[in-house]
Amino acid sequence: MVKKPAATWRMTDALAAKLQSFEGKVRLRRFAEGEQLYRQAEVNTHFYFVKSGLVQVSIFRRDGTEVVLENMGANALCGEGAAFDGLPRFSTATAVEATEALEFDTAHIEALMREDPEFALALLRLTSLKQRILALRLEHLVSNDPEERILELLSRLSRMFAVDHERGRKILTHLTHEQIASMTGTSRVTVTRTLGRLRDKGMLSVEDGYTILAKDLDV
Repeated sequence: MVKKPAATWRMTDALAAKLQSFEGKVRLRRFAEGEQLYRQAEVNTHFYFVKSGLVQVSIFRRDGTEVVLENMGANALCGEGAAFDGLPRFSTATAVEATEALEFDTAHIEALMREDPEFALALLRLTSLKQRILALRLEHLVSNDPEERILELLSRLSRMFAVDHERGRKILTHLTHEQIASMTGTSRVTVTRTLGRLRDKGMLSVEDGYTILAKDLDV
């Protein structure tokens, strides 16, 4: 049985509350496990705020290889880039469990912005946040060092999903070695070996299945 992925991205509570406030004004969509919110190469004007559930955003290469970009859980936004620029989508979003999402349509977005100018500011902040994360990912993905790639992912998860622990930051989201490999352009075997080396160096530890990043570790 394949373990379902855990969320790897979410916005701040304040930004989430702003988007959540449009419930009742935009369409509420329910997606079954395996159903696609949107598909790579298609063109449409919709983007989604995930209320509950989990959405995997992936790119499929010409050879059929799947590259996982993010796993969007509650309080995440996906699909807005292509919805605004009108170009073919570069990724596919698939519900990996029953999911509820607010569906925004850029064809009618001006009316929402006139009604609530703070909505436009919230979208700008989200765009800036996503660009910053993408830039950091690209910086580390061009590295040939799998340790650097994996540490970047774990550090990002630590900032979004971790709590303080006596040994550092305890990440409260679970990814299998195979899922980490898919998000870092490595292999499962490489992930297993790299995590072992990081444990030996004292850069991380594991407690009850949770990864703990050492204090002051910042990638």
